[in-house]
Amino acid sequence: MKALYKAGPHAGFELVDRPEPEAGPADVKIRVMTTGICGTDLHIQSWDAWAQGIIEAPLIAGHEFYGEVVAVGEDVREVKVGDRVSGEGHVVCGICRNCRAGRRQMCIHTVSVGVQRDGAFAEYVVIPETNVWVHHDPSVTPELGAIFDPFGNAVHTALSFPLVGEDVLITGAGPIGLMAIAVARHAGARKIAITDVSRPRLDLARQLGADLAIDVSTTRVRDAQRELGMREGFDVGMEMSGHPSALPEMIDNMNHGGRIAMLGLPSQEITIDWGKVVTHMLTLKGIYGREMYETWYAMSAMLSSNPVLHAGISAVVTDTLSATDWEKGFDIARSGVGGKVVLDWTRL
Repeated sequence: MKALYKAGPHAGFELVDRPEPEAGPADVKIRVMTTGICGTDLHIQSWDAWAQGIIEAPLIAGHEFYGEVVAVGEDVREVKVGDRVSGEGHVVCGICRNCRAGRRQMCIHTVSVGVQRDGAFAEYVVIPETNVWVHHDPSVTPELGAIFDPFGNAVHTALSFPLVGEDVLITGAGPIGLMAIAVARHAGARKIAITDVSRPRLDLARQLGADLAIDVSTTRVRDAQRELGMREGFDVGMEMSGHPSALPEMIDNMNHGGRIAMLGLPSQEITIDWGKVVTHMLTLKGIYGREMYETWYAMSAMLSSNPVLHAGISAVVTDTLSATDWEKGFDIARSGVGGKVVLDWTRL
């Protein structure tokens, strides 16, 4: 099979022939149709300090995908050959305290598809049946199915706190921040503001329903509050960027008792006014991945019940290229000016 392969501890990938993976007794083998390019994949490609500390090459990367089941192991009970599926990328142990308590997303022995085990930048991928999400809704296209993983990040972050009637600030208008706008609107938020420095992404944010898209290279969040007619600050914050200035500015603009969900991974240390966190009684919650599998049920239910949300999330995919054009796709994703980039593995 063709696969994007990292042969050793160095920058780059190669599109080469690799042996097809075989399904074990509890596994499912999937013919990959589409894959999304994630920030994690950019780290792995460039072989930066983060990648060097967590990746063991050789490796096939990729964890956002959609495809068709072509084989199942003898112990697989529910997933069938021919099912159209996406996959939860966190493979858990099932026996640690959190797993046994039903908190699998907090497993201390998590192994990630495309990070610590071979992933989906290939014509075939194998994952445990417990990680397979079957799409029963025919309106889920291969492009939309490819971004269920990051859509889950947005849903997990946005639904961490009640949103009905609340004023929401999102920092970072990357694909996940953009999807969070649509989710927050679906969940009943009153005013939604989002920040970034990319004009194309801020334009996308407006199309997805943001009341205010703030270019923080020229405008401060406090000025935006006045433009929205707000008197007390934001009720819920979603930090999606990891930029060192984003969280401190968010904290400065939260109402007393405000709640912040943090998904963006910081690229450097962030200085926070902890006195303000304490005296303003703010709640900060770290978010990683998706709740397994409540987030997945929520994603499918929202998409099937809300055509506007369905159209908005689908519109976050701005570029679809053949997998043979993967280098161009990675360049587009790294430029940070558009939405989600999807590679098509049916056009090799």
